Amino acid sequence: MRSVLQILAIFVPLSCQAISSEQIFQSKRAVRQIDAQRVKAYVMEYCADKVQPGVSSNGDESLYSDLRGTFGKSLNHQANGYIDVTSFNSLKYALLDGSPTTFDQIQIGTGTLKLANPQGSLCYSLAGNDGWFHTMPAAPAFASAETAGEMVELYWTVLCRDVPFNEFDSNAIVADAVADLNTLSNFKGPKVGGVVTTGTFLRGNTSGDLVGPYVSQFLYQNIPFGSTTIPPEQTVPTPGTTNDFLTTFADWYTVVNGGATGDSITYEGTQRFISTPRDLGEYVHSDFPGQPFLSALLIINSYGSDAVDPANPYLNNANQGGFVSFGIGQYVELLNEAVEEGLKAAWFHKWQVNRRLRPEEFGFYVQRQIVEGDSLGINAELIDSNALTQIFSNFSSYFLPQAYPEGCPTHPSYPAGHAVISGACATLLKALFNEDFEIPSPLQPNATNTALEAYGGTLRLGDELNKLAANISLGRDHAGVHYRSDGIEGILLGEKIAIDILNNCAFLNNENFEGYTLTKFDGTTIKVGTAQ
Repeated sequence: MRSVLQILAIFVPLSCQAISSEQIFQSKRAVRQIDAQRVKAYVMEYCADKVQPGVSSNGDESLYSDLRGTFGKSLNHQANGYIDVTSFNSLKYALLDGSPTTFDQIQIGTGTLKLANPQGSLCYSLAGNDGWFHTMPAAPAFASAETAGEMVELYWTVLCRDVPFNEFDSNAIVADAVADLNTLSNFKGPKVGGVVTTGTFLRGNTSGDLVGPYVSQFLYQNIPFGSTTIPPEQTVPTPGTTNDFLTTFADWYTVVNGGATGDSITYEGTQRFISTPRDLGEYVHSDFPGQPFLSALLIINSYGSDAVDPANPYLNNANQGGFVSFGIGQYVELLNEAVEEGLKAAWFHKWQVNRRLRPEEFGFYVQRQIVEGDSLGINAELIDSNALTQIFSNFSSYFLPQAYPEGCPTHPSYPAGHAVISGACATLLKALFNEDFEIPSPLQPNATNTALEAYGGTLRLGDELNKLAANISLGRDHAGVHYRSDGIEGILLGEKIAIDILNNCAFLNNENFEGYTLTKFDGTTIKVGTAQ
C-alpha cells in the first residue's frame, strides 16, 4: 500500500515550477504527520488482531490460608515466620485497585527494604504488544513434584557453588547430585538419553547449551567499548560457606521482613574470569538490565559483515549502509526496547498472576516441616533427598543458603526478570545476525582455571547466544534466588516479546525487506521482521 508521501511525490513534479522547494517541503512535512499516524494505526491493528489464551495461576494462593505458596518478602511476618495475612491483603488489594494512593497504603515489614515496583505491573507498552498480552504456563505448584525437583537442584547447587564448571566430570559432589536428580519423577533439566549427566548438570535447556564450555563465549571474549576494551575478568567472591547467607532463622526472619543482617560478601583480591557457579551468580548480582547482551552486540558487531544476517538489505548494497535502520543504531534501540518490554511483561506475571514464593521462602517451609513438624505437604522427593542431608551437615539447618546477604529481590519469583530479558535480547540478536557464523578464536578455561586458552572445537553464534541466555538465567538460580522453571518459561516469554518487537518494526522502516529467518529456542524456524 502506498503511503501518502509516495502518492504526493507523483503529483509534485507536475507543478514544481510554480511552488518553491520550501513550500514543497512544508507540504510534505504536513502530510508526514498524517502518514505517521496511519503507520501507528497499522501497528495497533496488527497487534489487536492477535488472540492469546487466558492466564491463570497455580492456585496456591487460594489453596493455602497461611499463604505458604505465596511471595511475601518485605511484608509483615508473624513471629513464627509465616506471612501476616493482613499485610498481604493490603498488597493484593492495591494490585486489584490499581490506584497509586492504594499502593502507598501497603503494610510492609519492620525493615527499610521496599517492594520492587509492583506498579510496574500496570505499565502499558507501545514497542510490542502490551505487557499483559503474552501468556505463559502457571508456575509449578508448591506441593508438586516439579517444584520438589527444582528445590533439590537448588540445594545441590549450593553444595557445588565453588566447583569449577570444567571439573564437573570428576567431582564427587556433582556425581552425588547427578545420581539424586536421576531419582526425581519430574525434573525438567536437560538430559542425554533421558538421563541427567555431569555434562548436563546445571546447564540450560536450549539448543547449544550442551556444546562447548559451560560459559558462553560472550562472557569470555574481550568487549570492544569505544576507544577501550573491557576484559572478561571480574571481581569474584571468595569460595567457602562464609559467603553463604541466611542459614539461621534469625537472619532469614530479619531479611524477609525487609531488614538487613549487616553481613557482606568477601571478595578475592584479584579479578578473574567466571569459572564456578558462585562466580556466575555474582555476575548477575551487579549487572544492569541487558548488560550481557549489549556486550554481546558489541562483540558481534566487531566481527564485521560476515556476522550480519544474510537478509540485511544493506549487506550487499552498492551505495548505502545501515545505521538508523538495519544498523548498529537501531540494534541498540531494539535491545533497549527488549529490556523494557520484557520487564513489563515479567512484572505483570509476577505481581498480577503468579505471586510465586522465592526459593529462600520455600527453604523456610522445609525447615518448618522437618524441624518443627508443621504439616505443609511438601513433596516427599524433596524431603527424602540426600541433598538435604548434606545441607544440614554443612549448615545445621534446612534453609536454602543464599549467595547474596540480602537474599532475593523484593518481587515474586515467576518468571525471572533476567530470563525474560535474556530470551528477548538473545532472540533479537539471533535475528539481526548470522546464527551460523562461527565464533572466531573461541576460548575455554585451562585445566587449572588460571587462564583462558583456545577451544579446539567450533561454536556457532546462535548457539552461544542461546547459551548466554541460559547462563544469565541460571546464574540467578546458582545464587539461590530463582527456580529453573522461572528461567525456562521466562526465556520463552522473552522470545515472544522480541518477535513482536521485530514484526512491529517492519511497519516503521522504508527499505524493501523480506524478513529475517530466526531459529526459535525450540529449534523451529520462522520468518520475522516483515509486515505480513
